[in-house]
Amino acid sequence: MVGRRTVLAAALGLAAGCARARPEPAAPEVAADPSPSPSASVTASATAAPPSREAVLARYAGQRPTRWGTDLPGVVDEVPGGALALTFDACGGSGGNGYDAALIDTLRRHRVPATLFLNARWIDANPGPFGELAADPLFELGNHGTAHRPLSVTGRSAYGITGTADAAAAYQEVADNAAKLAGLLGKPPRWFRSGTAHYDEVAVQIVGELGERVAGFAVNGDAGATFTADQVARTVAAAPPGSVVISHFNHPDAGTGPGYAQALPRLLDAGRRFVRLSD
Repeated sequence: MVGRRTVLAAALGLAAGCARARPEPAAPEVAADPSPSPSASVTASATAAPPSREAVLARYAGQRPTRWGTDLPGVVDEVPGGALALTFDACGGSGGNGYDAALIDTLRRHRVPATLFLNARWIDANPGPFGELAADPLFELGNHGTAHRPLSVTGRSAYGITGTADAAAAYQEVADNAAKLAGLLGKPPRWFRSGTAHYDEVAVQIVGELGERVAGFAVNGDAGATFTADQVARTVAAAPPGSVVISHFNHPDAGTGPGYAQALPRLLDAGRRFVRLSD
């Protein structure tokens, strides 16, 4: 499997792409419990109605997670066929409501598809750009949560951002923004990425109950929008085949846009293919 360990992923700070805060070291993962979970299914049918909030909370009441981090079972960090899946987050909130139109224009100019993860606060702050992105078939829009929190059932934190406190809060973090997106798009989102891309395994299962899949990453393309353009270009151009690449499109002053403007022609000239996650 292509690994996020190869590109300074969590240590360089996914949260910086939203708040530009200095990241704290991620908490170490706890060894997994070898016994199977009572609810092993991660993904619900995309066509079936999701279970009610009460049913989900009853199902996961009292379950204690044993793992925490960005690399858990059920978190997708690679795609088949040697393609690259470019994903870009828009986190919203203080310092995170910008829109990198130049980056989006670069993707359009080169006809490179991407999956864009939108936080509820960013959607509210950017109705015009949201409408343009929703109407463009080049892009798939995903769920980046309601308050941009790590997805936890015990309040675990990542990069100084407190995670959802319990199963009810995890449910609402996913469900509320999913409802917003479904109302605006006319269909529910198929993919979810939490704020900071951190999860415990119980929270991952709750996402699946709501009919969404969890997007991770194998390559951290812009280190939370803190890389220079040259760093972004080198990192993205070196992404191994099959990688899910994470970057940000809510910081127009960052090196992300110029870095992709350098990297994409090189990758296309090399015959690399690009897909949206649902492709």
